[in-house]
Amino acid sequence: MIDSFTPELSSRLNGVGEYYFSKKLREIDIMRSNGKSIISLGIGSPDMPPHPSVIERLMAEAAKPSVHGYQSYRGAVELREAFARWYDRKFGVKIDPATQIMPLIGSKEGIMHIAMTYLNAGDKVLVPNPGYPTYTSAVTLASGVAVKYTLEEENNYLPDLESIDTQGVKMMIINYPHMPTGAVATIDDLRKIVDFCRANSILLLNDNPYGFIRNPKPISLLQVDGALDVAMELNSLSKSHNMAGWRVGMLAAAKERVDEILRFKSNMDSGMFLPVQLAAATALELGDEWYQMQNREYFERESLGKAIFDTLGVKYIDNQAGLFLWGRLPEGRNCYEFCDELLYNKGVFLTPGGVFGSAGERYVRLSLCAPQSVLKSVLELVKL
Repeated sequence: MIDSFTPELSSRLNGVGEYYFSKKLREIDIMRSNGKSIISLGIGSPDMPPHPSVIERLMAEAAKPSVHGYQSYRGAVELREAFARWYDRKFGVKIDPATQIMPLIGSKEGIMHIAMTYLNAGDKVLVPNPGYPTYTSAVTLASGVAVKYTLEEENNYLPDLESIDTQGVKMMIINYPHMPTGAVATIDDLRKIVDFCRANSILLLNDNPYGFIRNPKPISLLQVDGALDVAMELNSLSKSHNMAGWRVGMLAAAKERVDEILRFKSNMDSGMFLPVQLAAATALELGDEWYQMQNREYFERESLGKAIFDTLGVKYIDNQAGLFLWGRLPEGRNCYEFCDELLYNKGVFLTPGGVFGSAGERYVRLSLCAPQSVLKSVLELVKL
């Protein structure tokens, strides 16, 4: 009989645990299998479908015999050109589809590729607190050091640039509209951050997947003059076009940055299924009525989400963007205990703000990715 064998884990996993939602959703699955009714408002996965024309394009292209092979590492020309037109039409930003755009298998992939391309052991990266946990995980996996900069409600969740120690910092990650708080930056805010990074020779990355959700004036970091000298931007169809499971994102950057990241990316995957790319190109050509229809629904859901927060005694600021509501707990409440009590006593799952960093520990996040009927049910449950 062979003794059990446990291989030693890579040291790069030190400090990187299983994703919170992976563990919590497994717990919820067990509760459901035991007969417990659970309503999850934790995850930001759009529940509405893509536009019918997008699905029709996917089906038509997938039926062709010639589209099932490996694809270009740089992405289909039609998709890159569609991304370029989208940025021109929506932001007034002109980017070269041949050299300044890289389609991604989701922008989450792009965060990892960028970290692996630029970080050496010990390189410091400024990441937001609260912020998307993947930023810290990607930096850590690439052997970098995640240095948290605190975002506070009193400052509209913008970085206090004067307080940031730039010694040894190689990269800064920002995310506007911000997740989890829903805060929106202005062009002037972004210009100050670009100037800060230029002055300190810091590579800047803006993760911008929420710009078209509950946001009357979507903006891009690339609207700042000269931004491409020091900055890159990620975008995605996951939220704006209800295509989270399709895994279609993009990187916009200077040609040199695209070429550098391609050196890593081309060793990690073999391109995206062509029919998905072509259907994504169709999605990017949708008119304003698509975004308006989406937002009418999300704003109605927002009203119900605010009513849920009001009932729970959770305070919130108005004019949040994105797929979530972010709210401050009553004084003295612990976010994890609050969310567990809600889960175990009411069968409702919200996300504790502490998941997003220490600056989120007094907050909770509610996902608007649920039909109004479900949100109304939650409202009745929390009233009991």
